Amino acid sequence: MNALAQQMSVEIRAALPLAQELDRVLRTATPHEIIEAALKTVGRERLALVSSFGTESAALLQVMADVDPAIPVIFLDTGWLFAETLAYRDTLIDALGLRDVRSIKPLEETLTREDPERDLWFSDPDACCRIRKVEPLSRALAPFAAWLNGRKRFQGGARADIPVVEEDGDRLKFNPFANATREQIEAMYRDAKLPPHPLVTSGYMSVGCMPCTSRTAPDEDTRAGRWRGRAKTECGIHTIKIS
Repeated sequence: MNALAQQMSVEIRAALPLAQELDRVLRTATPHEIIEAALKTVGRERLALVSSFGTESAALLQVMADVDPAIPVIFLDTGWLFAETLAYRDTLIDALGLRDVRSIKPLEETLTREDPERDLWFSDPDACCRIRKVEPLSRALAPFAAWLNGRKRFQGGARADIPVVEEDGDRLKFNPFANATREQIEAMYRDAKLPPHPLVTSGYMSVGCMPCTSRTAPDEDTRAGRWRGRAKTECGIHTIKIS
């Protein structure tokens, strides 16, 4: 960690009790108000939005673009994404006027050492997520003091009781859509005429890496198609503190 990053870490660590106060103040705030508060708290150069460019991502990205389209957006290109997701990323960049989308990939030397046959997703999906998502995100977030993400309580599981603002290692983590309902997200897509993810019409209600994503039946939870048949429900970027 360089001197600037160390200084930022100390500053944010001292300010972390602010997370509880921000969560209290923003508990019933709109996504727009929450992003504005995050921007005011740390400034554009120290705030990032992390997006999978998945099936519900356009809603958060659209609100962010309304606040400030130059906020950096981190996209984790794992090497296992659907071609449709990569195309959707480019579609939303153009449609929303996003000015700073950073596609982050896992380190080649790490892949060569730990996943030379590209079958780690099958034998140890947690390890696969670690080298393809958690570690790259840790590198990408190094310059930032806070980050935005699109988790929602209605998605269930570990997300059912997420706060609006929380501590994440040495950073603040804002969940602008924590309070949103599925109906509100659908209304945003309809009212703003947001382009849907290309795989939605094929039955994919939540899209991650290709080997670990399957179609979802109408009566299933949105994320039922992720790591189907396994106890795993999260990739790790929201369950492991990002250092």
